[in-house]
Amino acid sequence: MPATPAAPRRAFAVTAALVLLALTGCGYGSQAKESAGADIAAGARKTDGLDAVRIGHFGNLTHGTALVGKQKGFFQKELGATEARYAVFNAGPSAIEALNSGSVDLAWIGPSPAVNGWARSQGRNLRIIGGSASGGVKLVVNPDRVKSLEDVEGKRIATPQLGNTQDVAFLNWAAEQGWTVDAQSGKGDVTVVRSDNKVTPDAFAAGSVDGAWVPEPTASKLVAEGGKVLLDEASLWPGKQFVITNLVVRQEFLEKHPKAVEAVLEASVSTNRWINEHPGEAKSAANEQLAADSGKALPADVLDPAWKSIRFTDDPLAATLGTQAEHAVNAGLLERPDLHGIYDLEPLNKVLAAEGAPAVDDAGLGAG
Repeated sequence: MPATPAAPRRAFAVTAALVLLALTGCGYGSQAKESAGADIAAGARKTDGLDAVRIGHFGNLTHGTALVGKQKGFFQKELGATEARYAVFNAGPSAIEALNSGSVDLAWIGPSPAVNGWARSQGRNLRIIGGSASGGVKLVVNPDRVKSLEDVEGKRIATPQLGNTQDVAFLNWAAEQGWTVDAQSGKGDVTVVRSDNKVTPDAFAAGSVDGAWVPEPTASKLVAEGGKVLLDEASLWPGKQFVITNLVVRQEFLEKHPKAVEAVLEASVSTNRWINEHPGEAKSAANEQLAADSGKALPADVLDPAWKSIRFTDDPLAATLGTQAEHAVNAGLLERPDLHGIYDLEPLNKVLAAEGAPAVDDAGLGAG
């Protein structure tokens, strides 16, 4: 992705910046809903002597690895008689808090909360151990008001939350167009409206925003309301890939229960392979799990394009995490973090080697 042109930006205190960056693309509040995994097979044995492994994820299609693996029983199968116990979070801060407090052991989260959780614990509590998803973020606009990328200037564009992954991406893109926006207030050559993903479709339909830079399935919901995809964020990245969801573990859990972590990674790799080999069935399985978790499935006109825009991968795309953090620094939302040690991909590469798959790279940000 091209570097952001130099421009004057206000720097904020580290603590405030980290709080801002804690927010995620989902923006759905802070409570978690707990549930158990699939039925435990007769005669199965516990993994690492554990009664349960507590796994967190969001009710979002970009967390499709967790949704499909949960619905199809991949995680429970690999964990044997150790129960796969799930917590469904609505936002990054609560997931990070749960990891740091030890109330969950592993979780799928976005890049911004991963960086925030690492920085807040001074590199002591968390590690990124695997990838999950790339893409699934779009700029959707009202085609009557915005007909070209140049027309975005002067318009009101929604992002999920101040300092979240999509907010940082939009601020960075706006700066690349030569536009000036105050990161904190959202005011400038473009007005950034921080809007919860649950209400953005209503705001779009009412005309109070002219467009939104949002993840799936919100982007496809806006298209269903008559919006037009003006830009797919994937087109801005080398190879059209950038991390949107990672698998993160508590360091203490990784040290004490490596077999359990390896079992979850084996299930994650198996799930991603099954998703890519059976895209239609996987899409249906993800939607079934969304319905089970939230009580409401997505309609086909939202589900189909949303699912198509997301790529599921074991590779955490580490180089893009570093770039996203740099964008937050450039926007004035984060003081430059030291990300060395944020990844431990040795367990994942062990699993991939056993599958005959190539190793993934930590972009020089690995532990040890």
